[in-house]
Amino acid sequence: MTALLSEDQLDLVRKAGSIVRECLEIVSEKIKAGVSTKSLEKVADGFIASKNAKAAFRGYKGFPASICASINDTVVHGIPSEKSVLKDGDIISIDIGVEFLGFFADGATTVMVGKVPSGTERLVSVTKKALHKGIEKALSGNHVEDISWAIQSFAESHGFNVVRMFVGHGIGRHIHEPPEVPNFGRPHHGRLLENGMALAIEPMINVG
Repeated sequence: MTALLSEDQLDLVRKAGSIVRECLEIVSEKIKAGVSTKSLEKVADGFIASKNAKAAFRGYKGFPASICASINDTVVHGIPSEKSVLKDGDIISIDIGVEFLGFFADGATTVMVGKVPSGTERLVSVTKKALHKGIEKALSGNHVEDISWAIQSFAESHGFNVVRMFVGHGIGRHIHEPPEVPNFGRPHHGRLLENGMALAIEPMINVG
């Protein structure tokens, strides 16, 4: 069952989200060729601790790290490592979750390393725009799959495919809560959206 949050509780989710956003910005500034994904995790750890927050991913279902650092065709859940070193032409997705005063937020960004092929640059651009298309449909009275269809239809209209194995989700008192928010679906289907819901919308798009 989807838990509806009070305005005070939503405000704590927003504060957690602000920590995630700022952490993503700081980590993104450190991304360049020659940097290991483990060093990026250390940057995130230091920032999260400075905000009196906790890294939500470490230990969750056995995950051994505080961030996901996924390079190129690794879709999600890449584990930071000293051996994973970035090079020009890579793209890297950084996914960060935090807990702040008992409430959670989860966010990600994709960063291009140096000069990337034009097709890769286009993929990143379309994915970011697909996220905004999904957010536009996250309105009380709509349905979950209105978000899904907005993402899917936009991606496919630009010649890309959505990942179906992994989905977005509700968030609040736990890092993962109902409902699931897939990146594919049919308009006017799925859970009715209500005031008090918090969602992590996570478009994952690939070539082919």
